[in-house]
Amino acid sequence: MPSALASCPVAIAVRPSQRDGIRDNTRDLSDTVAELAGQLRSLGYSPVLEESSATELDEVAQSAAPAASMDQIGATCGLVIVLGGDGTFISVARQVAAHGVPIIGVNQGRLGFLTDLSLASLAETLPRLLAGEYREERRVLLSATSSVAGSPEYLAVNDVVVNRGGATSLVDLEISLNDRFAYGFRADGVIVATATGSTAYALSAGGPIMAPFVNAFTIVPIAPHALTNRPIVVADDSVIRITVARAREALASIDGHHVIPLNEGDSVVLKRADATVRLWHPLDYDYYHTLREKLGWTETPEGLAPIKR
Repeated sequence: MPSALASCPVAIAVRPSQRDGIRDNTRDLSDTVAELAGQLRSLGYSPVLEESSATELDEVAQSAAPAASMDQIGATCGLVIVLGGDGTFISVARQVAAHGVPIIGVNQGRLGFLTDLSLASLAETLPRLLAGEYREERRVLLSATSSVAGSPEYLAVNDVVVNRGGATSLVDLEISLNDRFAYGFRADGVIVATATGSTAYALSAGGPIMAPFVNAFTIVPIAPHALTNRPIVVADDSVIRITVARAREALASIDGHHVIPLNEGDSVVLKRADATVRLWHPLDYDYYHTLREKLGWTETPEGLAPIKR
């Protein structure tokens, strides 16, 4: 069993749900953060609020812990607790992955593939996790660089999407693997997803689900013009180059967060990043149970049928 987390600063990152009333949600979230900060102190840890999260809270919650930037959190904290949905988790994970800081996800979103703890169980579960009763999982990231001059390296937890932007016409794309041309196609775009991202946009576009311990990426065309263009799975040590061969407009989207405009002839190179995301799960965590629960695999056809009125 892993060792207990030594006394250290522990960061709290939150985002309010967009589905609920802002005022009520902010109050509930502030109460939760204040309680969590108090629990951490009682267990011997120093709570820290992620600075943009602090702006979403009331004055009482803001006074419960000092605020810090993500860079400061990565350099000084031994753990990050994320309260929110998978989008919040992914945003935090991208920023702390290079520092090797582990993350615990508490679900306040819709599906919660990554944020597997519940608020109701947090008071009971958190002390056990901090005491070393956890299972650590490492998730692979994509590293994305563009041929556009001055483009930095971006990290993606879920996926990198190259698409037609706001244009109504399709784009012609070329895929090269390890510097060898593989194939070209015309489509709305293409998704390159990690195993983590295989249950996100790639799944909606018809891609396969990949268990997180599978060392692979999936390449999924979006609405391809030719029905023979199918998703493929490649080893995660592959270097994937996507080149815009023809397009009125095109762009690359990294986890739906960073956007890179592309012109004809521009390309995006994707490969496995050096950093990984460290997730801490309870000992009873089961990935396949998560799939069954979140995707409704336990439903019968009768249960999924519309109710007759």
